[in-house]
Amino acid sequence: MGDVVIREITREDNKQVAVLIREVLLEMGVPKVGSAYADKALDDMYSAYNNSKAAYFVIEDKGQIIGCAGLAQLENYEGNICELQKMYVSPEVRGKGFGAQLISVCLEKAKEFGFEQCYLETMPYMKAAQKLYNKYGFEYLEERMGDTGHYACPVWMIKKL
Repeated sequence: MGDVVIREITREDNKQVAVLIREVLLEMGVPKVGSAYADKALDDMYSAYNNSKAAYFVIEDKGQIIGCAGLAQLENYEGNICELQKMYVSPEVRGKGFGAQLISVCLEKAKEFGFEQCYLETMPYMKAAQKLYNKYGFEYLEERMGDTGHYACPVWMIKKL
């Protein structure tokens, strides 16, 4: 790992980010319908997060996007809660602390925006991700919050900020 940098997404990152997300979702066996795979925003993440109280970050290593994650207001929910969204790390660099760095950056930004809690949805077999979320204080919920459209994701977690 050479000059690894975490920064906000630019329009030029869109293609690499979409490819990374879809590759990880396919690798993990996530259904293409009812998950992030089907999100219209995937091909233009820059525009999707280019508004107030939303941010999307990439990890770049020598021009390659090796990880990404974002946050935005929880959809279809009344309340000051954001959602940690579309967090993916390339298989080649997992276990090297990049996921932890992404969560830290996103949670700091969520606090800056003034959110009170951070929510997320994930898949039951994404055990390494859940372990990381637990480490950062996320706790399991009995039911989903809001309506993200990701009905194929049956694990819900939340953290007070």
